Amino acid sequence: MTDPTIPALVAAARRQQGTELPVWFMRQAGRSLPEYRELRVGTRMLDACSDPEMIHEITLQPVRRHKVDAAIFFSDIVLPLKAIGMDLDIVPGTGPVVANPIRRREDLAQLVEMTPDHVDFVTAAIKTIVDELGETPLIGFAGAPFTLASYLVEGGPSKDHSRTKSMMAGDPELWNELCQRLVQISTVFLQAQIDAGARAVQLFDSWAGALSERDYRAQVLPHSTQVFGALEGDVPTIHFGVGTAELLGAMAEAGSDVVGVDWRTPLDVASARIGANKAVQGNLDPALLLAPWDVLAERVREVIRAGAKAPGHIFNLGHGVPPTTDPTVLTRIVELIHTEGPALRAEAGC
Repeated sequence: MTDPTIPALVAAARRQQGTELPVWFMRQAGRSLPEYRELRVGTRMLDACSDPEMIHEITLQPVRRHKVDAAIFFSDIVLPLKAIGMDLDIVPGTGPVVANPIRRREDLAQLVEMTPDHVDFVTAAIKTIVDELGETPLIGFAGAPFTLASYLVEGGPSKDHSRTKSMMAGDPELWNELCQRLVQISTVFLQAQIDAGARAVQLFDSWAGALSERDYRAQVLPHSTQVFGALEGDVPTIHFGVGTAELLGAMAEAGSDVVGVDWRTPLDVASARIGANKAVQGNLDPALLLAPWDVLAERVREVIRAGAKAPGHIFNLGHGVPPTTDPTVLTRIVELIHTEGPALRAEAGC
C-alpha cells in the first residue's frame, strides 16, 4: 500500500506508487500560459531566471492552474554557465548563443569552478517556493555535461553537432576535461537546489539522442554517472533525453531512479530496455495536445496503460509543452489522470 505521507511523485520515482499516478509537464511553467507571457513582458529570459520573485511566481503558476503533482523550478540549463560569468544569452527564436565557443584548451578558462554563492538567488527563490507548495514537491534540474558541452562547442543550437562530435573523436582529452568541469558545475547547481528544498531533480541530456550508443558509452555516460553518483540517496533523480530510444539501456546505467522517455517508444517497451529497477517518466507526444479531445484523451489512456507495465510511472509529455498549447487542455489531462488513472493502472495489472 502507498504511504500517504510520501508525495505521489516521490513514491512513483521510488517504485512504491501502487495505482496512484502523478503528473507534471516539462515546460509547464512557460509560454503556453497567458499569465506567464504577461509577467515576462520586457524581461529577458536569463534576467527572469535570476530574479527570485519572478522565479517564485512562474514556478507556481502551473501548479495553481493545472493542479499538477509537482512544480518544476523555473530556470534554464545554461543559467549556471551565465552565473559563473560566461558571455552567453538566450536569443528569442534561436536559443542559447555563446559569444566565445570552447574549441581549444585555453578556452576552458571560461569555466571557473562553481560554488553555491554563484547561485544564491536560486536558493532564495526555492526556499520561498517550497514554503508555498507545502506537500507538493518541487523538481530541480540541470543540464547534463554532454548537452551543455554541445552548446559551448557549437556556439549555440546545432542540427548535427558536428563540432562536438569532432572534438569527442579528435581530441578526447580536451573533451573529457571540458565535461569534467561541467560535471562539477551541474553537480553544484543540483545540490544547491536540493539543499534549498527540492524533493527531486532531473538531469536534461536533451541532445544525447544525436549520438551512437558506442560514442555515448565512451564519451558521455561516465560524466553523467558522476553527477548522479554525487547525488545518490539525497532525493529521487530523473534522467531525460530526446531521441534516445537506442540509448535507454545505457542511460539507465548512469544511476538515476527514473528514466524519462520521449514519445517515440511505448513505455512498456522502454521499461523492458531500461530494466526492472527503474521507474519511467513520460510520454505523450506533445503534438497531440492540438488534437481533438476525444482523440487526445484516448492517447492519454494508452500512455497510462503502457506505463502500468513499468515498476513506477510518472506521467509527462515526451518533451516540453509547445507554446501554442491551449492551457485548458493540460488541465483536462491532469483531471483525466487523477480520476481515471488509478482504475486504468489496476486494469493494466500494475
